[in-house]
Amino acid sequence: MAFVSTAVSRPGVTGPRWADETFSRLKEEKALSQAFPSAASAASSVDISVAAWAILAVLVIGLLAVDLLVFARHHAPSLRESLHWSIGWLVLALAFGAGLWFLQGAQAGSEYYAGYLLERSLSLDNVFVFAVILSYFAVPRDVQPSVLGWGIVLALALRLVFILIGAALLDAFHATFYAFGILLLYTAYKLARHAELEIEPERNPALRFVRRFLPLTDNYDGERLITRRSGRLLATPLFAVFVVVATMDVIFAVDSIPAIFAVTREPFIVFAANAFAMLGLRALYFLIVRMRERFVYLSQGLAAILGFIGVKMLLVDVWHVPIWLSLTVIVAVLASAAALSARVAPRSKAAA
Repeated sequence: MAFVSTAVSRPGVTGPRWADETFSRLKEEKALSQAFPSAASAASSVDISVAAWAILAVLVIGLLAVDLLVFARHHAPSLRESLHWSIGWLVLALAFGAGLWFLQGAQAGSEYYAGYLLERSLSLDNVFVFAVILSYFAVPRDVQPSVLGWGIVLALALRLVFILIGAALLDAFHATFYAFGILLLYTAYKLARHAELEIEPERNPALRFVRRFLPLTDNYDGERLITRRSGRLLATPLFAVFVVVATMDVIFAVDSIPAIFAVTREPFIVFAANAFAMLGLRALYFLIVRMRERFVYLSQGLAAILGFIGVKMLLVDVWHVPIWLSLTVIVAVLASAAALSARVAPRSKAAA
């Protein structure tokens, strides 16, 4: 049986017409993909092994142990002590980024630095929320480091879970990009109105639920969560503090994880940036908590950053924002917010 070719040849061209058309179509698709990279092509090309995850886990656990067991151990740290520790944590975070840059290339390094700067800036707002909670419950100053320490441990665990879930959703459902973008725009709106909002721990639903089944004492008993009075087991006010802090950790994770996924989709970089942003948060708390009134435009600056990132995620199929542009916007907005706050704060103090 003979097979008859239906290909039509052109003068001076060898091969069937479908081959020429296929080649032309591939060239056009390549040109379009370079001009408008898709979400899939925008994903980080970092090659992370299981060993790298193991090293990161050991490093984070070891640094957490140092933070919990050495810094402010059973005492309230001084301003100088907090400053020295804050500088030390910053140096470690930058050194990790330099190592990642050297081993995985400029793309991975720049993604880490952008993610770290984003998460660190968001943590400033978290610090002030923690300050409101600790002030509301009148937590003794020497107990505050323990509360913040275990709050950070819980926050890291929650963020690891949310990172894995977020990465899986982004891989499985492309529409997750749009959902995250809308969530970030809503978060930006809430932050922009932050000055008008009040944090009221007594309205926390988790705390209300606990109080129904577990009576609370009026006084603290050192760092104990549960104490015994007249043969009865009672929760101390510190237990209530942990409940409120835990619920806020969940809210913070929901707000911040979608934001960093707009910078990088590599779970290793996302978690590393979060971990190093959270490490040393206790030292940062005792360093800046008394300067809360000086950060006049912090909420507006963070709102602008989250708004930019939300729009970036909504445009994922139209334009892939370069990492250098994201980093530039974050730095510029934070610097502008700090400069404006520095100008307004002295006037407010003089007026008072």
